[in-house]
Amino acid sequence: MRIQDLGVMTGEILLFGGIYSNLPALDALLSIAMDRGIKPQNMICTGDVVAYCADAEASVARLRALGCLVLSGNCEVQLAQDADDCGCGFEEGSTCSALSARWYAHAKNQVTLENKVWMSGLPERIIFTHEGRRYAVVHGGASDIATFVWPVTSDADIQREIDLVQTQVGPVDTVIAGHTGIAMDKQVDGVRWINSGAVGMPPNDGDARGAFAILSGNTVQFERLTYDTETAHQAMIAAGLTQGYHETLVSGFWPSEETLPPEMRRQSSANG
Repeated sequence: MRIQDLGVMTGEILLFGGIYSNLPALDALLSIAMDRGIKPQNMICTGDVVAYCADAEASVARLRALGCLVLSGNCEVQLAQDADDCGCGFEEGSTCSALSARWYAHAKNQVTLENKVWMSGLPERIIFTHEGRRYAVVHGGASDIATFVWPVTSDADIQREIDLVQTQVGPVDTVIAGHTGIAMDKQVDGVRWINSGAVGMPPNDGDARGAFAILSGNTVQFERLTYDTETAHQAMIAAGLTQGYHETLVSGFWPSEETLPPEMRRQSSANG
C-alpha cells in the first residue's frame, strides 16, 4: 500500500474530491483557494479527478501543474491499468453502470499515457497531523477503494472501516473520504468520518453547485461551489456526453439514484 505521510500541517486545509473532469468547477475552486491564501501544499484531493464530464486531460493537467496533494481514486486506478470500466462499484446491469461506459471511454481516450503513469503512482492513503489530531485520507473506504460510506451508513459499518484504517496506518482521530459525492460529518466511537462532497457534480439535491470543505483548527466548514455550469454543460454536449449527467450540471439531480441507499432517494422523501 502506498502511504504518503505529510507530517504536521498548519493553517487552513482545503478538502475536496470528485472533480469528475469538470474543468470550470476546478478552476472556480482554485480561485477560492487563492483568494483565501490556501497554498497547494494545503490542498488535499480525495480522488476521482477524472469521471463524468468533458475535460479529463485538462483537469489532470491543471492539478499536476498546481502540485497539490492527490489521492488515488478508483477512476485513476482503472485508467492507470488501462481497464475497460471505471471500477466505481456500481452494480452490474444497473443504470449507473450503463451510463458510465460512455464517459469512461471518453476519459480513457483523452487522458495521455504520461498522465496515466502519474496516476499509477498516486498514494492510496494520505496521513497527517493537524492541531494535535491525526488524520487519514482514503477514497471510498478502507475495505475497498469503491466502498460507499453514506451519511445513513450504520455506525457498525463505519466502525469496521475505521478499525481497518487504523490497522493500515495506525491510530487516527479523523478519516477523510470521498467517492460518494455526498458531504458528511459523522462521529463513531470518538472518531470522525468526513466527506467533503464532490466538486464536479451536485449532491442530487436540486442545487447545481458542487461542494468542498475547509479544515480550520478542529472545525470543518462545508461550502457549496458556484461556477460556470453552462460552460461545463455545453462542453459535455460538444463531447457527445449526453447520457444524463450533462443535465445534472444544470438541474442538480442525478440521472439515476440506484447507487443511493433507499432512504436517500427523492422518491423516498416524496413518500414520507
